[in-house]
Amino acid sequence: MTGVIVLSAGGTGGHLFPAQALAGELSRRGRSIVVMTDTRFANYATSFPGARIETVSSAPFNSLAAPFKIAAGVIQAFAKLLRLKPAAVIGFGGYPSVPVMLAASLARIPTAILEQNAVVGRANRLVMNQVKRVAAAFPIARFAPRDKTKIVLTGNPLRPEVIQLWGAPYRMPVANGPLRLLVFGGSQGARAFSEIVPQAITRLPHALKIRLQLVQQCRAEDIETVRAIYANAEIRAELQPFFSDLPQRMAEANLVIGRAGAGTVAELMAIGRPAILVPLPHALDDNQTPNAEILSRAGAGWTVSQRDLTPDSLAQMLSGIFSAPAQLAGRAAAAHALAVPDAAGKLADMVDSLARNAA
Repeated sequence: MTGVIVLSAGGTGGHLFPAQALAGELSRRGRSIVVMTDTRFANYATSFPGARIETVSSAPFNSLAAPFKIAAGVIQAFAKLLRLKPAAVIGFGGYPSVPVMLAASLARIPTAILEQNAVVGRANRLVMNQVKRVAAAFPIARFAPRDKTKIVLTGNPLRPEVIQLWGAPYRMPVANGPLRLLVFGGSQGARAFSEIVPQAITRLPHALKIRLQLVQQCRAEDIETVRAIYANAEIRAELQPFFSDLPQRMAEANLVIGRAGAGTVAELMAIGRPAILVPLPHALDDNQTPNAEILSRAGAGWTVSQRDLTPDSLAQMLSGIFSAPAQLAGRAAAAHALAVPDAAGKLADMVDSLARNAA
């Protein structure tokens, strides 16, 4: 099994999608893939066709049992890695990756991590000084490893449905034509958006409201309240707790309102869409704000802190944005100019190089 590559990732889309993209690229190159993580990940086996799933113990860092479960996970992972003899072990962050990456370092197996955010996350910070390479989706703004020469800017590997929409043509709003607005707040929706966005939309001038075509992700418990607000204001709105075709919805939008997770920002860049980004206020180490600022500094979007987001301020902002459609098109182009092409290929090249140098 000398062609084996072990991938270790947490259980969220931000960790899973890049791991899935790398697994696909490495499989095409003839590598065998083993996904090693905690027991929750077994539900995602179908996202990694042909891959073998191995589980190890782990726990969130704020859990009282974390030190014991992580220690047990290191022992389990060490035994599994000795049996598998992988050519390299790649971590994608999230607490389930920690015992695997620590065990790989102890076993002297070539290791690398991918950091999807501009701020290195806690799990990756625990292991970044032990691994051989640190692949970065964006330039690292905070908590870089001591040896900065190990950093390789690869971009963030994207799921196939996003790659298919790479640089999709932007349809600039035309006079009296539709204004397509997409609002989403991550896989679980965003309570703040359900409270603030509808109130902002109802404050828009009538001439804008009648042109609006709104698609909004809402928490299930908020949908009926939000639907009633839009219905009373005669706003055309499609509301769902989850959109399985979110990349396509993004491509159809003139403007996006969303959080600033690494995956969202990378997909906005890849497709090329302007966005008002509202970083999650309680994110660890405020890791979403630097992501959002990559777009806003490049003139590709706007960064607004949640404490400054009110119905009045958002209504005023939307009125100004929709009154300048040529600027929207310019921001869409600026977003796509930031995209890193073939990130999965670049990351796979780094993995192959690690494996060759260790052979």
